[in-house]
Amino acid sequence: MDLQLYKDQALLKQKEHRKFLDGLKKKQPKNLDYIVQETHEEVFEKMDCLKCANCCKTTGPLFTEKDIERISKHLRMKQADFEEKFLQVDEDRDKVLKNLPCHFLGDDNTCSIYEVRPKACREFPHTDRKKIYQINHLTLKNTIICPAAFEFVEKLQNNLGKL
Repeated sequence: MDLQLYKDQALLKQKEHRKFLDGLKKKQPKNLDYIVQETHEEVFEKMDCLKCANCCKTTGPLFTEKDIERISKHLRMKQADFEEKFLQVDEDRDKVLKNLPCHFLGDDNTCSIYEVRPKACREFPHTDRKKIYQINHLTLKNTIICPAAFEFVEKLQNNLGKL
C-alpha cells in the first residue's frame, strides 16, 4: 500500500472533499446514515488495516478514564503507573500517547491490546458514524492519515452522485 500516494491524493482533494462534506451538512440527503454505513462496509471489504496501520504509527488516540482503567487492568498495572509510562496531557488537556508509533503496535501491525484498545482506536476512522456531517473536520483530517477514509469519501461522492 503506497501511503504517500494516498496522502498526496488526499491533500490534492482537500478542497473538493471539504466542499462535498459541507454539502452533506447543508442538504442532509435522505437515507444518508444508511448510505454512509453501506459505503463504509464497501470500503472495508477491500481495505486491510493490517497492511497499513498508519493511524497507529502517526496519530495518538485520546484515552478516556474508562480506557485507562480497562487497559491498565488488562496489563495488570496501576492506573497511575500506566499513565506515567505511556501517556501525557496535551494542550487540550486530553490524555494521549507520549510516543509514536504506538507502543502496543507490533512489527506485524497487530495491536497487543486489541481486545481492550481505546474507544478512539475502535471507532477510527469514524466512517460508520450516524450524522457523519457532524464530524466533517475530522473526516477530512483522517483522509490524509487513513487510505480507507480517503476511499470512503471518494466512494461516498460516487454513491450519492447515483441518487
